[in-house]
Amino acid sequence: MSAFSDQLLRLREEGNLRSLPEIVHEGKHVLKDGRRMLNLSSNDYLGLASEPEMMRRFMSDAAESCRNGVPEDLLLSSSSSRLLTGTFGVHSLVEQALCRLSGREAALVFSSGYHMNEGILPAIADSSSVILADKLVHASIIDGMRLSQAKSVRYRHQDMSQLDALAAKYSKECERTIIVTESIFSMDGDVSDLRTLVEIKKRYPGVMLYVDEAHAAGVCGKTGMGVAEEQCVINDIDFLCGTFGKALASAGAYLLCDKEIREFLVNRMRPLIFTTAIPPFNMLWTLKVLESLADMRERRERLAGNAAKIRSAVRVCGLECPSGSHIVPIMAGESHRAIALAEKMQKSGFYLLPVRPPTVPEGTSRLRVSLTAAVTGEETDRFIATLKELL
Repeated sequence: MSAFSDQLLRLREEGNLRSLPEIVHEGKHVLKDGRRMLNLSSNDYLGLASEPEMMRRFMSDAAESCRNGVPEDLLLSSSSSRLLTGTFGVHSLVEQALCRLSGREAALVFSSGYHMNEGILPAIADSSSVILADKLVHASIIDGMRLSQAKSVRYRHQDMSQLDALAAKYSKECERTIIVTESIFSMDGDVSDLRTLVEIKKRYPGVMLYVDEAHAAGVCGKTGMGVAEEQCVINDIDFLCGTFGKALASAGAYLLCDKEIREFLVNRMRPLIFTTAIPPFNMLWTLKVLESLADMRERRERLAGNAAKIRSAVRVCGLECPSGSHIVPIMAGESHRAIALAEKMQKSGFYLLPVRPPTVPEGTSRLRVSLTAAVTGEETDRFIATLKELL
């Protein structure tokens, strides 16, 4: 056990030791260590998880449905993988709703975003393939790359010139080239130029495009279908991924694709084949959210407006701010400094947490403002005033 102890001690000395926080949720606030703080560390981007009225209506309807027994779409467990007995009618209804919202031919629902990213790439990329991935893609995508038999090449973050050169090179050498990126990057909050990525994809033979919309699903686009919808390229992306566990206030993930790709993954994707499906009850809630998603434009506009104010304030304070979204990094540099700044923000009533290596590179520790539509303009102004005092 001494090797583990030594490593834990080293992490503590570096300011990178983590622990699970014990907090109590009160809507958009949290209680921790006797403090009541505005939660600015949640991925509840539309404020649905912290706004109880929609949930109350859903639970009331569910209780009414149970008067004469429990319908199958209210079961709390699917009890099986999707290929056995775990695909219920409501799973198919969610996939149909995703197709209606996006205009895509097919959709496939997964148990989690991590499983999705960890499983798709190994299924579609063999030894004759190459994966060209943005340097800052999520850990789940990196694990998927490692599990695949493909050659993996990381291009400089958002460097379209380097990517174009790599695509030109490997499209001649490999049977399949897969470009992998996120639409909104989770740590910097910057937004990908998906139009240019689509142009690169179309320029060379055998190139496919994989985009993870985890932090954009629900937030961007006219109907909430992400940056791909916003940039009018939703039909040009081979693997368009998103999650239910952030802005959509539920659990699980989804892929938008064509029918052939869907059928292929159903037959070859290990995390789908060997994982228990999401409970029907969760899927029914997801369906209710999706049915209301197009009408949540006011929430999206409020979120975008408050995020723009915070980004501007961070830049006025003289800090680098690459963000173009509702995720706004406050750069601290060294881990101990990020911890100290987080503690000051919490004492001032704002629940922010330090993001440190290995989540981000050494020397780029930060606080990550994860804004939600539940935060008001007045609360945003109070946060900005506090930030200016502390920086």
